Amino acid sequence: MPGRYPVSFGEVDLLEDLDRPSGWVVSKDGVPQSYVDLDDPTYLDFEYVQLMAVVIDLLAEGPLDAVHVGGCACTLPRYVAATRPGSRQTVVEPDAGLVQLVRDQLRLKSVPRLKVRILDGRTATAALPDASADLLVLDAFSGAAMPLDLATVEYMGEAARVLRPSGTLVVNVADGKGLAFTRRMLATVGGAFGHVALLGEPGILRGRRFGNLIVVASRVALPYADLTRRAAGGMTVARCLSGEEVTRFVAGARPLRDGDAVVVPVPPPEVFG
Repeated sequence: MPGRYPVSFGEVDLLEDLDRPSGWVVSKDGVPQSYVDLDDPTYLDFEYVQLMAVVIDLLAEGPLDAVHVGGCACTLPRYVAATRPGSRQTVVEPDAGLVQLVRDQLRLKSVPRLKVRILDGRTATAALPDASADLLVLDAFSGAAMPLDLATVEYMGEAARVLRPSGTLVVNVADGKGLAFTRRMLATVGGAFGHVALLGEPGILRGRRFGNLIVVASRVALPYADLTRRAAGGMTVARCLSGEEVTRFVAGARPLRDGDAVVVPVPPPEVFG
């Protein structure tokens, strides 16, 4: 089962976790894309995924209607299925070969009430009904870079349309020194949703090193105090920026729009060795 596999957009490596016999990493071009524990879907190895789970755990109790734009090994859909039985979930993943690999090797068929659509995120989101989701998770990367067409004002308008009035958007953003892209991303998301928070490890938030940050947004007030407390006390110690902190962080950054000439940040070579 470990090895290199052809997929629709290149090749991926399937790597066994030597410390956890049921743990597996999907990696592409040396960049880890997903980690799943086949026997324990509540075990989350990547720190940014742990922060996403902090947000999901604070949503109203019970099953969720969730959309995940970016699938890979479907770590968070497995987590939601395990922690919120009865949830209905749709995963959007354009790489058909990757989806088939995950089905064949990583027990994707065992996840209840999960549908996978082989489409790009923009097309798939446009086809979703109005007010049909409680949660939209945007964790889509082409290699190590976020697709720019999923970060714009136009796309965020579609995301807001798909979410119910009290729904929550969760976005994984990767950024480095200066965090210029994250600032513009927050300006973009804030225009569509109004209530925004940013979670990240202190060193990343200060722009001292490249890493992942989690944007949380809704059209209703977010549980800022709980987000702050749980982020600080979890396996990954993180800060939560909200309210005036977000306003100061954005500091006049322009929202991203379709057609903008923007360089999406990618990690320096030393991040992944």
